Amino acid sequence: MFDELTDKLGSVFAKLRGRGVLTESDIKEGMREVRRVLLEADVNFALTREFLERVEKKAVGVLQLKQVQPAQQLVKIVHDELTAMLGERREGLKLGTLPPSVILMVGLQGSGKTTTAAKLARRLKLEQKSARLVAADVYRPAAIDQLETLGQTLDVPVYADRSTTDVVAIARAGIEQARRARDRVVIVDTAGRLQVDADMMDELRRLKAAIHPDEILFVADGMTGQEAVKIAQGFNEALDITGVILTKLDGDARGGAALSIYGVLKKPIKYIGVGEKPDALEEFHPERMAGRILQMGDIVSLVEKAQQAFDADEAKKLEKKVRKEGMDLEDFLGAMRQMQKLGPLEHLLKMVPGVNPKMLKDMKVDPKRMKHLEAIVLSMTPQERKKPEIINGSRRARIAKGCGRPVNEVNRLLDQFREMQKMMKKMGMGGGGTGGMPRMPFPGGFPGGGMFGRR
Repeated sequence: MFDELTDKLGSVFAKLRGRGVLTESDIKEGMREVRRVLLEADVNFALTREFLERVEKKAVGVLQLKQVQPAQQLVKIVHDELTAMLGERREGLKLGTLPPSVILMVGLQGSGKTTTAAKLARRLKLEQKSARLVAADVYRPAAIDQLETLGQTLDVPVYADRSTTDVVAIARAGIEQARRARDRVVIVDTAGRLQVDADMMDELRRLKAAIHPDEILFVADGMTGQEAVKIAQGFNEALDITGVILTKLDGDARGGAALSIYGVLKKPIKYIGVGEKPDALEEFHPERMAGRILQMGDIVSLVEKAQQAFDADEAKKLEKKVRKEGMDLEDFLGAMRQMQKLGPLEHLLKMVPGVNPKMLKDMKVDPKRMKHLEAIVLSMTPQERKKPEIINGSRRARIAKGCGRPVNEVNRLLDQFREMQKMMKKMGMGGGGTGGMPRMPFPGGFPGGGMFGRR
């Protein structure tokens, strides 16, 4: 997400930091570079011009302050202005006081509306807000089947009626069913349509007038850049949307849509889709996203992700046991399984301050490697996991045969596990802290080498 933009902006600021003392001409030259980077990222031209005018005005004033480092202050100014461009502050869903609250999902066909509706329902369910999906896409073949399948997978109820194509009647009936079931939220999935299709847009206007949604969320494919912004403008003029969900941002290295859509529409980005998995829908925080773009990290999101993924009780048990008895391979297996819940390690590293995306390209983790490690440990007997020191040559051969991995991988795992044990003893700790997340020092350079290998 935004790798290309992050990389180019990082290069611009690295040059400025390398000069030490900055002059006004240095600032102007740097801003020309930033302008080029933003336009190449497909950011709206007018927004780019206004952004640079504000940054340059503030930056020239900073040059008069001798007690600060101008280059660092410039990064801070750009961060603040990027945050403002992205929406200034997090805006969550505005749900009504009387349930069920109604969310209307709109957008083009192919933008990911149906899967996003299901992801949002799952997220609300985890927040203790029972949600029901309504299948109001009566035009796309198998759209209803797709939503029902997603609902079954995520254990979210779906209302569907194949006997009619009247979307208003379907939506009303779905909302009434939700009211009887005491659901907190109803999410109405509509058919994809072009903003220039008068009949289809009129159908949405009638649907809005009939069900009075608390939220009208425009779902946009982030990879389409400025085109997504233009389409969003058409939907906003017709419906007065309340917010945006940008999908497919995991494949968007430029970020033009994300950086432009709020400035053009003045409607907040509420969520972003960052993958195909059910949990790959994140809350959008402008300040945190600006930090990620400028390699300042996003530790808050990383901690929140860890808190959602880790079992606090299990982590405390592990810490207590490891502090008392030391870590064995059974503990390592449990901690590794919890780590996998956080998602790909290279994605997590991008949330750590100062990590350069270019560096991550050279040390990406092979996702299969984690499974290989798990297979090796599972091929051991319970006694071998408790006491790895008893694993001799013949046992190693048997373990390798049992998991289908070469003996040298078994040897490497055992060697590096011993290194980990030594490191933990030196650090005087073996497991997690009060946050419910086991601290896992990985020898060989976390996480590019060592146990996890490279692609």
